[in-house]
Amino acid sequence: MSAPEDFSAECFIHPSAVVEPGARLGAGVRIGPFCHIGGAVELGDGVELLSHVVIAGRTRIGAQTRVFPFASLGHAPQDLKYRGEPSSLTIGAACIIREGVTINPGTEAGGMVTSIGDRCAFLAHAHVGHDCRIGNDVVLSNNVMIAGHASVGDFAAFGGGAAVIQFTRVGAHAFLGGLSGLDHDLIPYGLAVGNRAHLAGLNLVGLKRRGFSREAINELRRAYRLLFAPEGTLQERIADVTKAFLDNNEVGAILDFLTQPGDRAVCMPDQAKG
Repeated sequence: MSAPEDFSAECFIHPSAVVEPGARLGAGVRIGPFCHIGGAVELGDGVELLSHVVIAGRTRIGAQTRVFPFASLGHAPQDLKYRGEPSSLTIGAACIIREGVTINPGTEAGGMVTSIGDRCAFLAHAHVGHDCRIGNDVVLSNNVMIAGHASVGDFAAFGGGAAVIQFTRVGAHAFLGGLSGLDHDLIPYGLAVGNRAHLAGLNLVGLKRRGFSREAINELRRAYRLLFAPEGTLQERIADVTKAFLDNNEVGAILDFLTQPGDRAVCMPDQAKG
């Protein structure tokens, strides 16, 4: 075992682990059996790697994050255009990264950084591709796949086996149902299901769990009905809702999302299903 550059006496490193010279470990870091930590890795205070965790590249992990066996973090992105540029991966504090999770760093074409917020939970075998931007308190259930260059807002959640195509935006507090394939941008607070996924309403369960008031939820439902009514164009409906909800921050978040430029079209309701 090689000693890290910034070793704290409070750390525990199992004798079978390999910590390459140059790695920086915060106070109270615990590295279990058969882990391999690269020389450019930085682990914050209290990070715990249970066993068989491999962390490579310019990867920084925030305090109190726990990583379970066979996770692979920071290895070269799965992009055939990658040529070894010094990109990075940052993972926030108090995250849970379960068995077999893979998270790739950025690429030159995508800004060189993949970033993960605080208090996120990535369940077994979830994948986050290169150049993704993941907010705080995001939950990826088992086998969720987020392709490169996607962005995910705070408190978004994904059911098991869901897939998100590259360059897609998922708004804050949105939910993508299990085994759904999303190839369009999903509005904040939205609920999408199916393959290919369609907008199926608002994420009412998530809103209630996050403590949104009944009044706030009712206003969001009213705005949703107006935005996705069959009459007129989407731009006309956005203009109408903007006038009707001038001082509503939650509705404003949806309107901002819809008016910001994106690489994908907006996920819409399936009119054939009513």
